[in-house]
Amino acid sequence: MLISVNEYGLDVFEEMLDIADELQVGVEELDNGTTIIDAGVEEEGGFEAGLYVARICMADLADIKFSSFDLGKLVVPAVEVTTDHPVIACMASQFAGWRIKVKKFFGMGSGPARALSLKPRELYEEIMYEDDADEAVLVLESSEIPDDEVTSEIAKECRVEPEDLYIVVVPTASIAGSVQISARGVETGIHKLESLGFDINCIEHAHGFIPISPIVGDDVKCMGSTNDCIIYCGRMYYAVDYDDVEELKGYVKKVPSLNSKDYGKPFYVTFKEAGFDFFKVDAGMFAPAEITVNEINSGRTFTSGKINTKVLLESFGIETL
Repeated sequence: MLISVNEYGLDVFEEMLDIADELQVGVEELDNGTTIIDAGVEEEGGFEAGLYVARICMADLADIKFSSFDLGKLVVPAVEVTTDHPVIACMASQFAGWRIKVKKFFGMGSGPARALSLKPRELYEEIMYEDDADEAVLVLESSEIPDDEVTSEIAKECRVEPEDLYIVVVPTASIAGSVQISARGVETGIHKLESLGFDINCIEHAHGFIPISPIVGDDVKCMGSTNDCIIYCGRMYYAVDYDDVEELKGYVKKVPSLNSKDYGKPFYVTFKEAGFDFFKVDAGMFAPAEITVNEINSGRTFTSGKINTKVLLESFGIETL
């Protein structure tokens, strides 16, 4: 039976509508009929709102809950993600693979609607997934609420009517934004494996444990600290069905962020040194700190990488009083 990521995501979106006041989010219906939830642009949002945004991103195909992470000198909040549908939840839905630019508006699109717009098409061909839902649910990482023109363009790309489009907007520099970015840890590991040439379709189950960044400044600075949560302290676990165990060992060794030439300093510093040009930053940086993989047929388990609390503390700008 085909799992429709948009149908699953819409259920969570409707839950958010029902408890909007409790979640401290705003709800608006545009003139063209698109429904918008503001989870941090003009509204407060918060941890719980971030949890709901993460659930939508993963099409509610993961158990996501709060925990805490010990950084030695202090404890910070963390998120735990567990899924038995890692490829659909992370790659068919959660992966932020849609750059949405309409005139002056810009936002990164993720979540179920990507499966209708096929952004990027080759990924959906690789994982052999398609969704034919009549309604589209999108998470937009942006500090601006999209208007009728922007949402009509998004609806067109998803082949739905604007009134059948549902969008949650969450800025990077917000509590909800921090939560939903940390919840991308499992997806970051899968994406890194895929970029190395690994057949991600053999990933059966996944679990991740990632600290949540405090707000450290504007969107660009928060983009750095939220990524650092995964890069320097994100711990991922995958159960896979993979025939060549020796080959698997090679992949596991290559995944962690410490393999990157840019490893060792806060991402914002690296990004600034690259003139804020993503193309000048080593893509290998976007990986978990630590990965453990259990090959379920051979019964063998491999781990590589390390936790680096020192860089994360620097990234957070913690001041000890």
